[in-house]
Amino acid sequence: MSQKRTASIERKTNETDIKVELTIGSLDSAAEQTINIDTGIGFLDHMYHALAKHGKWSLTLACKGDLHIDDHHTAEDTAIALGMAFKQALGEPRGIRRFGHAYCPLDEALSRAVVDISGRPHAVIDLGLKREKIGALSCEMIPHVLQSFAAAAGVTLHVDVLKGDNDHHRAESAFKALAVALREAVSRTGSDDIPSTKGVL
Repeated sequence: MSQKRTASIERKTNETDIKVELTIGSLDSAAEQTINIDTGIGFLDHMYHALAKHGKWSLTLACKGDLHIDDHHTAEDTAIALGMAFKQALGEPRGIRRFGHAYCPLDEALSRAVVDISGRPHAVIDLGLKREKIGALSCEMIPHVLQSFAAAAGVTLHVDVLKGDNDHHRAESAFKALAVALREAVSRTGSDDIPSTKGVL
């Protein structure tokens, strides 16, 4: 049995108070998966739930944020905390595939995600969202969540919505594609190799 990759993060600022418990890529069955998310923003919870579910993560994430101001700090800071937890849980990126990609549809929407566990944070995100908000989450914050996660996790993400008319479907298919791509990228190869010509990531 491979050792589980887990992390526990607490991140508190004047704007948010966040706790994250994360286990990645070590679940033998869906029955072992535990997902409990409460950011105070329903659609953000929905996106994180999709990310955890299809990434095969167990995730507990709780945030008390300054939602009386707006959704920005809660969305950004939870993504940072989740990225920090991902990086901590993964540890030294040894014996993993490193690269992952996925296409995921949701009805008429289709998204593509390509991931590199590179140690070089970078995100190119094109979701093409047209609404101002989905539920209580500003659409401008959705790509920012992915960018903030990539920066804190130290990974490269390319996430594009290729087609779709419904912004809920476009956003959700993007998070599902990212989940499946991350699941592939962190999957173990059975070796102890660092997957880089540099010998370090």
